[in-house]
Amino acid sequence: MKSKPAYKRVLIKLSGEALMGEEGYGIDETVLTEIAGQIKEIRALGVQIGVVVGGGNIYRGKTGETLGTDRVTGDHMGMLATVINGLALKAALESLDVDAGVMTALNMEKIAEPFVQRSALKQLKEGTILIFACGTGNPYFTTDTAAALRAIEIKADILFKATKVDGVYDKDPKLHRNARFHPEISYNDVLKKDLQVMDLTAITLCKENRLPIVVLNMQKKGNLKKAVLGERIGTIVGR
Repeated sequence: MKSKPAYKRVLIKLSGEALMGEEGYGIDETVLTEIAGQIKEIRALGVQIGVVVGGGNIYRGKTGETLGTDRVTGDHMGMLATVINGLALKAALESLDVDAGVMTALNMEKIAEPFVQRSALKQLKEGTILIFACGTGNPYFTTDTAAALRAIEIKADILFKATKVDGVYDKDPKLHRNARFHPEISYNDVLKKDLQVMDLTAITLCKENRLPIVVLNMQKKGNLKKAVLGERIGTIVGR
């Protein structure tokens, strides 16, 4: 295995669902510790790391809308859920003796620092792992879009989309045995075929800023480190 990282600075998009394990809701402490351990592992390589967390393990704005909650209110509730997840991940990293901080798109200074690009870049250079919460701070925008935006703002070399599958398929591999795996695919093909790797706004942002995306299965221990070292893991979205 290679020992030198292929990227100096990365952004990891972590869904809220990834934190709940098999529980079906909330945060599974064992899974949280495992994820923190994988992040620590790539930090030890000297990589600067930003993380955007979702909140779907606690609340989804779209789901709330179907139950009668106003979409704007629901999305704000979802943003608060990402803060809970961000603080949990920060605590897990700190328990492993890793410096970590939470930055939020909405002001809540008593529990987290507001996102300011200059401060974020300074802390990343100092080795602090930064967890970005509250999405973009605006309703109707997903945490996928927030991940693309923050990755561009912190000048990340690559965006890792952590999922429960091995990469991008032409259809859901859990439902279709004949689903075809794409080891590499262009932004345009993702948009044209509506493959739902990330939402359309996120893909477009990455395309316009030439930010490559790697979609990988973070549940397979070691995948993140292999990808950071430049091994072909998952699917790369680019061109």
